[in-house]
Amino acid sequence: MGEDDRLAAVVGLAQGMAAARTAPESWRAAALGACRALAGNFAALSVWERERSRLRVLVNVGKRAEDEKEFPEEEAYPVHQFPEITEFLHERWAGGGGPNAWVETAQGPAAGTPGYIHQRVAALRRRGRGCCVVAPVVLHGRAWGELYVARATGTPVFDRGDADFATVLAAVVAAGLAQTERLEEVRRLAFTDALTGLANRRAVDVRLEEAVERHRAEGAVVSLVVCDLNGLKKVNDTQGHEVGDRLLERFGSVLSLCGAMLPGALAARLGGDEFCLLALGPSAEDVVEAAVELCRRAGALELGEGVACGVASTGHDIGPVRDARRLFRLADAAQYRAKAERADLPVVAGREGPDDPVVRLADETPPPAKTERRRFRGRRARDR
Repeated sequence: MGEDDRLAAVVGLAQGMAAARTAPESWRAAALGACRALAGNFAALSVWERERSRLRVLVNVGKRAEDEKEFPEEEAYPVHQFPEITEFLHERWAGGGGPNAWVETAQGPAAGTPGYIHQRVAALRRRGRGCCVVAPVVLHGRAWGELYVARATGTPVFDRGDADFATVLAAVVAAGLAQTERLEEVRRLAFTDALTGLANRRAVDVRLEEAVERHRAEGAVVSLVVCDLNGLKKVNDTQGHEVGDRLLERFGSVLSLCGAMLPGALAARLGGDEFCLLALGPSAEDVVEAAVELCRRAGALELGEGVACGVASTGHDIGPVRDARRLFRLADAAQYRAKAERADLPVVAGREGPDDPVVRLADETPPPAKTERRRFRGRRARDR
């Protein structure tokens, strides 16, 4: 491979990682880019989990063996089987050297020899591979893991130039991983409530739109539980906002705990004293059961005065749900009725048949402005 080809390969790898939207996509782009750049037929990216003393494989690409999954859940190897990731690299850095790649073959070490690693050689033979190049990945000044590229038996063995190129590719991968980390953190902050650590309103809007699309396309049950934490203003006024924040955090933990009753549910703080659970898949009755448990636990908190809770689910008789706004309005109307009646249990939209008062309230009240979700204040008592 000429210099221009190698430059193009480096650019392609970097662009592939930059285009990735998630960490797994970034890992896959890194392994694929390195595999192509080094003319390999298999590549893997692994992370060194120091706390568990193991190398865990994040992704396998190319010609995989039967026991190699693309995104393995538990493919990991004790680091004592691969001492170069700890001892060799540490000694090289301590001596002022760099994290250079090396080559191993099915017959033993080749270029850039850090020592004979029996496990690697045995794995090459077992999987029909003739050689591999191993490149340490260094992130934030520390050994993060390794990039591994292999060639099949009978193909040219990697040489010193390939090992040097693999070192360059590992540096590009490290830069891409750092970018992915930053993007993941930005996304996390953009979709997370800073006080409680729950999802925020933006995250709910995105997930609810997706859930309603699934409902329309596949008939999947979508449910929304909207909660209003009672007594927060009183706690803030009498005990201070620091105590009020503790109440919000404590209720957020309770909400998360009850959300765990519903596989895949999203627990969120909408803002102020308003929270919600969004579930896609669980039955309407399972969601109501979780909401009942939420009310019970909220009522037992040492602070506050319990919670007003409303439930809207496509699994109940609420009419067609063509967009996310209608489900939100139904859950909101149910929550408002629970608040007005000081109910200890959740109010469920559609529970009272075709002429359900909650459904009527949601559908008869003028649609909310984009900047204000609630429009139920001021409705007459007969509507509540």
